Amino acid sequence: MEYFIQQLINGLTLGGIYALIALGYTMVYGIIQLINFAHGEFFAAGGYMGVILLSFLSANGYLATNPWLCLSGSIILAMIYCSLLATGVEKIAYKPLRKSSRLSVLLSALGMSIFIQNGLMLTQGVYDKPYPSIFSGGGFDFGNIKISYMQIVILLITILLLVFLNILVFKTRIGKAMRATAQDKTMSSLVGIKSDRVISITFIIGASLAAAAGIMVGMYYGSVGYNMGFVPGIKAFAAAVLGGIGNITGAMIGGLLIGIIEIFGAGYISSEYKDVFAFIILIGVLYFMPTGIMGENVDDTRV
Repeated sequence: MEYFIQQLINGLTLGGIYALIALGYTMVYGIIQLINFAHGEFFAAGGYMGVILLSFLSANGYLATNPWLCLSGSIILAMIYCSLLATGVEKIAYKPLRKSSRLSVLLSALGMSIFIQNGLMLTQGVYDKPYPSIFSGGGFDFGNIKISYMQIVILLITILLLVFLNILVFKTRIGKAMRATAQDKTMSSLVGIKSDRVISITFIIGASLAAAAGIMVGMYYGSVGYNMGFVPGIKAFAAAVLGGIGNITGAMIGGLLIGIIEIFGAGYISSEYKDVFAFIILIGVLYFMPTGIMGENVDDTRV
């Protein structure tokens, strides 16, 4: 039982990260029905921005004395950077193709993914960059169950971001505009909602969440690489589909399930196939429930 609980904690930690990335996929799809395959690269760019900022703060002695302040500042700056990057991608690669076929936009998304990934490789190098030590070591022990400080930090940040996103989407005017645009772009434009602005804001929010997830993955695993966005990006896409693409709650649930399934599969069966288990479950769910766990979006829970 203790081993089960320990694996559950590990799964929730990883699943929370997947949920943050999946939200970007599902929000963009909910608004413009686009699978943004460049989204994983925003995650990687956020991870790199985090290592650059935290390394600078560590070299100047600030990280050791004010770890929470340094981490918070680094996350905010990384989110701003990835927001600007996402805005540029949306304006250059997606907006001109707004009235084109879905295949054209999909190819553009794949092209931007390759472009950004190669840009990271050329500017940051092909070798992984180590993350500065922060909140490493120590934790709380409950018998054989251990919760590290790093896991607590990641869970707290994830919960805060998810709560903030829910408040933004369901309790604010911009959130209402996003949900209206997702339901009917033509009708929403007739009542004065600027769809182009809503789409840009959606890209900004999704990229910001991915940037925060990139920093947390870097902290958790100790390093970042230029191609780190591909596999987590695919898993996050699977999480969005698993929960019900276009549904915020579904993306959260899907991300948590993917993380838990991956950890339990690695712990109880084999770690060599940890990337396979989540997709096996995804195939099974889509076979029996093609619209995902949360079903087809027909109300205001859709973004």
